[in-house]
Amino acid sequence: MENKSLEKKWPPFGIAGNIFGMIWAVWGALLFVTTMLIFFIPFLTFAWFRPDPQKTNVFVRFSRVWMGVYLTLIGCPLRIKGKEKFKKGTTYIVVCNHNSLIDVPVTSPGIPGGNKTIAKIEMARIPLFGMLYRTGSVIVDRKSEVSRRESFTKMKETLDMGLHMCLYPEGTRNKSAEPLKSFHNGAFRLALTTGKEIIPALIFNSRKVMPADKTFFLWPHRLAMHFLDPVAARPDDTVDSLRERVFSIMESYYLSQTAKK
Repeated sequence: MENKSLEKKWPPFGIAGNIFGMIWAVWGALLFVTTMLIFFIPFLTFAWFRPDPQKTNVFVRFSRVWMGVYLTLIGCPLRIKGKEKFKKGTTYIVVCNHNSLIDVPVTSPGIPGGNKTIAKIEMARIPLFGMLYRTGSVIVDRKSEVSRRESFTKMKETLDMGLHMCLYPEGTRNKSAEPLKSFHNGAFRLALTTGKEIIPALIFNSRKVMPADKTFFLWPHRLAMHFLDPVAARPDDTVDSLRERVFSIMESYYLSQTAKK
């Protein structure tokens, strides 16, 4: 599998590759802060005091420009495939694989239309960045049962206001040698509760750009995000059956694509 080979061969060039990755991470961090500040001022001016969903819609449009510039400057341009899977006027639950810290800033602007993602509360506490983070997210404190229940209600409200909801069913970054970690139930319970279709999404190469086993490392490499056909719950579906069906679809597609490389 691709992940097993990455463990042996990534980063390339041995010690020199690790040094370059750390230097490039400094460049990436400086660029992130600089472009965020440039982005934040017009966003604060035009959208901060608007109600949702207008606020989130403007945020996502600004984010597309921001990330389009940022990803290009760090040598990680993003290619998106399957935008036509999203029907105009229809909201979806997007479920995405999670290999790297760079996945979140890729998915939000990559999804067609306004959207929010489920996000942990720790990142929302970072000054300035936390304001942007909260705008595009449903915040959850995973240590609090009350917060987890409230986040489910907020996700339903997000869908009701015409925004897509993006979730990472693996829960945390996949540091294993498998294509996907086992899925949690939240996204599939949300789909059965709301009747919304699920659009599986897969990000490729983010593990190479920011390996989960390295603390401060960035590598320039093209990224790709593929959206698959919507999956509707069947009348006899349970959370388990829907979860397993979507997992199988995503795993098969991931393996088919990585086998071509």
